[in-house]
Amino acid sequence: MNPQIILLVEDDPSIREGVRILLGGEGYMIGEAASGEEALDMMNDTVDLVILDVMLPGMSGIQVCEKIREMTNVPILFLTAKSQETDKALGLLAGGDDYLTKPFSFVELVARVKALLRRYQIYHGKGSQSRQSNSNSLTSGRRQLHTDRNAVKQDGLSL
Repeated sequence: MNPQIILLVEDDPSIREGVRILLGGEGYMIGEAASGEEALDMMNDTVDLVILDVMLPGMSGIQVCEKIREMTNVPILFLTAKSQETDKALGLLAGGDDYLTKPFSFVELVARVKALLRRYQIYHGKGSQSRQSNSNSLTSGRRQLHTDRNAVKQDGLSL
């Protein structure tokens, strides 16, 4: 069975690193984007979950969420410092499935990720058989993550 792929959209490199290490340790493959535009370029049918910050450079996380919803029903977890009730409502109304504010508990983040993925697989029928597409990679600029063989390439060269 292929590992589940999470697209992490966060402009803060230290938060991206912490979440990547945490969720990578749980067996997930993590694609990383520092902007909404980069995230939209990386979206494809292999992504199982999106973790999305609201405050991004350029396009906001709310706008990114709306664009993703035009493409897919993949679960979206907002992970953001915006903690007002109206911010949470806006994120959920834009198409988000869950909302976790910073600072956050790593235990709670992992629990929410697992719950969202479980519900998505059960209620939307996304299982290992639907992963058999020709799209086994995530691309960001010059880098490509090959999910079928756990490899990263840049400009065609293995890293």
